Amino acid sequence: MTLPLPETPLSLAAAESLIGASVDAGRMEAEVALRLVANLHQPGVLDALADGAFASKQKTKGDVITVSRNIFLPLTNLCRNRCTYCSFAKQPDSAEAHTYSLEEVSEMVRGGVATGCTEALMCLGDKPEVAYRSHREWLAERGYGTTVDLVVEACKVALKGGMLPHTNAGILSSEEMQALRPLNASMGLMMETTSTRLRGKGKAHFYAPDKEPVVRIRMHEEAGELRIPFTSGLLLGIGENDAERVDTLMTLRDLQERYGHIQEVIVQPFHPKPSTPMRAVAPIRDDGVVAWVALARLILGPEMNIQAPPNLAPDMLERLARAGLNDWGGVSPITVDFINPESPWPAIEKLRALTKASGQVLKDRGPVYPDWLLGRPEFFDPEMRKQLLRLATDEGYARRPTHQSDEEAA
Repeated sequence: MTLPLPETPLSLAAAESLIGASVDAGRMEAEVALRLVANLHQPGVLDALADGAFASKQKTKGDVITVSRNIFLPLTNLCRNRCTYCSFAKQPDSAEAHTYSLEEVSEMVRGGVATGCTEALMCLGDKPEVAYRSHREWLAERGYGTTVDLVVEACKVALKGGMLPHTNAGILSSEEMQALRPLNASMGLMMETTSTRLRGKGKAHFYAPDKEPVVRIRMHEEAGELRIPFTSGLLLGIGENDAERVDTLMTLRDLQERYGHIQEVIVQPFHPKPSTPMRAVAPIRDDGVVAWVALARLILGPEMNIQAPPNLAPDMLERLARAGLNDWGGVSPITVDFINPESPWPAIEKLRALTKASGQVLKDRGPVYPDWLLGRPEFFDPEMRKQLLRLATDEGYARRPTHQSDEEAA
């Protein structure tokens, strides 16, 4: 493919040609993506990009967009990192600091089952015991050596209660992931960005050793070696530039080509939080979110599951539905998004209507996508796959209680 010279503005016809060739090839290369990003202001280019991404999505996903009814369990909001955009992490002396007991986990699981949820999202700060003696003491009093020991027991409680865990506990060792694998339907770690620049003084990740890109890439590799169905993602608007965003997506594609374990990639826009050092940072514009969802689809290809959280883009859901995504992610009827508590989940019936308005249909899934559940048995512990199949339809979608309406589960 011959590219126009970088300094030459792209005509719409040239942009459409580049996009069409990428759709046909099943992948977009970095130089093409950067060329298009530099010309998003040109008339018609963004629409052409979204149309191409939608065509790519339709090749393998058809008219289906999925959603997972879940409960969000923030097992602890203590964290050894201090990202300058995060309002989730608390200091031990904060009145808002909290670590869940197994009794609290059990209570949440009962609520999830009662409202038709199948996924128990275990989300927590990175290794707080490394930073805080009080947390080490809390763990020791309950017989835990590490926070991961607590996560293991919480996953057992969720399974016993009838829900399927998905754990995102920050950076984990291979041994820790091995311990969690039989107890989890899937696991995850947002790549966020491969920018080493953001680890510099005054940048978003300066006080966050676990956000070192090489550390996050290594965990992705080890999860691949362990054959763990894995969620990753791109975080938009924390100071990264377009080249770094493309590099992040290309890194994820390389990981997927080497290990085949990434089942979904989230494209998540950063929302500035009033209580954080980055409170004055302007959020990424709506057009930018649409563009990067489309670019994620085109770079990662038609087989990848591309997700955009609907509570973080409430005013552009119909546009996003036509820009290459095939999943809305987790939506909870009983818990807030503890990472973005200012952004409420949309009601399921609203998502269904918006999806229908885009010419598509909304279907419920569990923490594992149907094609993974039915077609990739080697990625699951046998007992876990048995539990997944028990809570799934013959097509691999989530089995819902027949008495429950969208309104009851929203």
